[in-house]
Amino acid sequence: MELHTIVGLVGVFCYLLAYALMQMRKLTVDSDIYACLNITGGICGLYSLSRDFNLAAVISQTMWLIFTLVGMHASRRRRNTIKNKLPPFDPQR
Repeated sequence: MELHTIVGLVGVFCYLLAYALMQMRKLTVDSDIYACLNITGGICGLYSLSRDFNLAAVISQTMWLIFTLVGMHASRRRRNTIKNKLPPFDPQR
């Protein structure tokens, strides 16, 4: 088996593992591990396609990677906003 095929299979495994863990509620969509598995899957898929080019698959992998990076950035911003938010003022204290 050639290297690009093995790398592509690793990518598919990462995509499927991320999806399975999310469905089993072991990961959430906002978790960094979920995003990293999807990013790894996309990069591995693109590497695999560098040898056996398929335009539709390249577009799909690229967009999946972009959506994951945008989603990861938004999740981190939300978490930072929540973490840095001051509790509401309570005059009773």
